[in-house]
Amino acid sequence: MSAIVYVNFDGNAEEAIEFYSEALNASKVKKVKFKDFPQDPNFPMPENELNMIMESSIEFAGCKIMMSDLLPSMKSVTGELVKGSNVLISLVMDDKNLLEQYFKNLSKGGIVIMPLSETPWSSCFGMLVDQFGLTWKFNRDADQFLDSVIANKQ
Repeated sequence: MSAIVYVNFDGNAEEAIEFYSEALNASKVKKVKFKDFPQDPNFPMPENELNMIMESSIEFAGCKIMMSDLLPSMKSVTGELVKGSNVLISLVMDDKNLLEQYFKNLSKGGIVIMPLSETPWSSCFGMLVDQFGLTWKFNRDADQFLDSVIANKQ
């Protein structure tokens, strides 16, 4: 079993899927729209929601991110989509060149918070907010850092 990052979008999930698929050089992209399922005639979906993404996933470098649109008709139940800092995506990988490429690709149209650099906790660490408002952390040595600090506390 694995935990997977799942991101909701406010009607622009398809655009985000295309961006992330290219930026992360996705090996596999899956997406299903609401119109891909037979509609219940007793509860028809509004026309503007049928082309929205119901479920999707992109796979890259052994990782997976899932995405969907938050339906306007469901906002009375789910609430409005709020962009914020309570969720971020952390890419941890040994391949520094790949980490640098992902950072470069995802920073297009976004804001670099911290350029990739060597830090006391990582040989290559950086942060950015992408064009869709998602915060990303890039870390080459997260597990080694955690193990080292925990070992020194004992």
